[in-house]
Amino acid sequence: MGAAEGEEGAGSKAVMYGVAGAGVGGCVMIPLAVAGAVPLIIIFGGLGVLLAPLIALILLFGGGGGSADDYSSDNDTANQMLTVLQGDGKGELDTATVPSDLVDPIQKAGEECDAIGPIVIASQLEKASGFNSTLVGLHGETGIAQLSPDIFGKYGKDDDDNGKTQATDNKDSIMALGRYMCDLAGQGQTLLDNGTVVKSTDKNGNTTNSVLDLALAGYAMGMDAVKAAKGVPQSNDALSYVLAIRAQFAKYQGIAAPPSGATPGVTPTATATPTN
Repeated sequence: MGAAEGEEGAGSKAVMYGVAGAGVGGCVMIPLAVAGAVPLIIIFGGLGVLLAPLIALILLFGGGGGSADDYSSDNDTANQMLTVLQGDGKGELDTATVPSDLVDPIQKAGEECDAIGPIVIASQLEKASGFNSTLVGLHGETGIAQLSPDIFGKYGKDDDDNGKTQATDNKDSIMALGRYMCDLAGQGQTLLDNGTVVKSTDKNGNTTNSVLDLALAGYAMGMDAVKAAKGVPQSNDALSYVLAIRAQFAKYQGIAAPPSGATPGVTPTATATPTN
């Protein structure tokens, strides 16, 4: 999947969504606001990944316009987005960014435990299915959360009170995802508590092996892989999944909302608009 750019008319701000492989396979939609297309280097210390070549710079001013206040505002937004991307995922969900009928189950799934908030759940749902409840995966995954039959069988309940426990029922599927992620977070915390995994902070203030990252890596690779690696495995699949989920946090927190008219919950792939 290649980088995509979008631009509005002269004198207005345009949001572009860069699509970049996380340097490690897979595709990641990473919205970052940057004034004047100034190159931005981000060291995501917690994963040991250099994001500079991975991110298509996003916010441009048509025709080079824009006041000093515009640039200052956009730099503030960029800083907010970076803070959220590197944060604990516990921010408040902007309900306008997800389909209205999914707000309640996403909120509730994000209240299953303290470690996994609703913006994490929303980001995972987008990554899993693009909020498509009819999707069928290659290995029998069904429903909006695309959990495997074994995982759904363990964590699924009749959360919508329709007398059935079904992965194709959105509430059942989303709540099962929340329970599963909370279980993984609990396992990650145990690994930290018993010293199997060590959490540290690098010189840039980024956390290595946070509970959230361990849970996300466990989701992607299994907790046995996390134990063996004594932290987030430095593999393509693990790193790309963690980055893909984190990359959506700012959007679902309302800091980098999609353009007006975009489908809630799905990051649009912008196309270039010719300028005169």
